[in-house]
Amino acid sequence: MKYLEFNSKECDELLDRFVKYTKIHSTSSSENADNGICPSTSEQFEFARQLEKELVSSGFDNVELTDKCYLYGMIPASAGCENVKPFCLLAHMDTVEEVSGLNVKPQIVKNYDGKILSLKNSITLDPSKIPELKQAADENDTIITTDGTTLLGGDDKAGIAAIVTALSYLISHKEIKHGPIEVLFSPDEETGHGMDNVPLEKLKSKFAYTVDGGHIGELESECFNAFRSDITFFGVPSHTNNARKNKMVNAISVAAKFLESLPHTERPETTDGREGFYCPLKIDGNMEKASVSLFLRDFDRDNMEKRKSLVEQLASAAAASSGAKVEVRHIQQYLNMKEGLDKVPSVKEVLIKAYRECGVEPVMTPIRGGTDGSRLTEMGIPTPNIFTGAHNYHSASEWVSLRQMLKAADIIVNLSFLVTKI
Repeated sequence: MKYLEFNSKECDELLDRFVKYTKIHSTSSSENADNGICPSTSEQFEFARQLEKELVSSGFDNVELTDKCYLYGMIPASAGCENVKPFCLLAHMDTVEEVSGLNVKPQIVKNYDGKILSLKNSITLDPSKIPELKQAADENDTIITTDGTTLLGGDDKAGIAAIVTALSYLISHKEIKHGPIEVLFSPDEETGHGMDNVPLEKLKSKFAYTVDGGHIGELESECFNAFRSDITFFGVPSHTNNARKNKMVNAISVAAKFLESLPHTERPETTDGREGFYCPLKIDGNMEKASVSLFLRDFDRDNMEKRKSLVEQLASAAAASSGAKVEVRHIQQYLNMKEGLDKVPSVKEVLIKAYRECGVEPVMTPIRGGTDGSRLTEMGIPTPNIFTGAHNYHSASEWVSLRQMLKAADIIVNLSFLVTKI
C-alpha cells in the first residue's frame, strides 16, 4: 500500500526538512573519534539538539539526548497493537570529513528536465553519463544538489529526514496500525565509531533498520568484514652526511617498500562487487619510526584471515630486507552482517514485502563498506539497510532524489503496519 504521494503536503515537508538539515554543520573527526572523544565534534551536538526539539514538537515520546550525543525517541503502539514486537529505525547525524560540510548551499531543481547541471568548481552532473540522474529526469523529479563547493550531507541526513517524516505521518494518522517504534540518531558513523557508545539499555527492540543507503530499491543485508591494520616500522636514524651501507635504516623508505609490495590489483580503485581489497589510509613518521594504517576488506571471513596474514608477511619482509624492526596490530571494525541476519530471516522478509507493496522491487546489493547496522547486528540486533535516494556520497557532486527519499519514508510507514502481522 502507498501512503505518501509526490507533490503532497508531506512531500513538501520532507523537502523543507531535508534542506534545513543539510545547512547544519555536523562534520565528524576521525582523529578525535580514534582518541575516544564522543561525539568527535561539538557540531554534532548542535544538530542533535535541534533534532531533539523537532521530535518533541512532532509528538514523539521519551525523547532523550545522551551525554554521548545519541538521540533517542519513540512512538507508542496504536490501540490494539501494544503487544506487537517493537523495532528501531536508525540514521547517523555526522557527515564525512574529507569534503567540507560547512556552509552547505543546497540547490533545488524542481521538475528536472534532464539538462546538464553546472555547479561551481567545474563540476557537472550529466544525465547521459549518470543513469540514476536520467531516471530522475524521466520522472520529472525534484533533485537537490550542492553548489559545488561542499558536500550535501544526504549521507545520512536524507535518512533522518525520511524517518522523521514517516513517523510524524504515523503520529498524525492514527488509523494506521503499528506497534511501538523506536528511533535512534547516532554520532560518528563516518569515523567507524558510531556504535561505540550506543545506549543499548534504552532499546527494547530486538531488530532494527538503518536508513542509510543510496539508489531506490537497494536493500542491503550483507557487508564487508572490516579490519584496520596499524603497521609501525622502526629504523636506525643517522645524519645523511654520516649514512653508510648497513648503517642507516630509514623507516620511511621501509614503509614505502611495504606499501609498494601490496597487491596492486586488490585496491579499492581496482576492485568491484564482492572483491576485497587493501586500502592504504595513512602514512606518517620519520627516519626513526614510520607508521602505516590500512583498511582490510573482504566479504569472506576466512579470506580476511588470509589478508591479515599477508600484511604480516609483507611487513616482515620489508623490514628484514632493510634491517628494520616492525610491529603489526589488527583492529576489528565490523563484521559481515549477513550471518546475523540469516539467523532471523523474518527481519528481511517483512522489509522485502514492504518494498514490493510500495511498488519498489528490492535490489540486494552487498555493501562495499559498513553501516551502524553491521555493528548493531554483531551486538545481537539484526539490522538491514534501506535506501535514501542519495547519490554520489562524500563528494561535492552529491545529489538527492526527492521522489526516492519520499519512497523510503513511504516504505517505513508500510513496514510499520506489516510488522504488526509477524
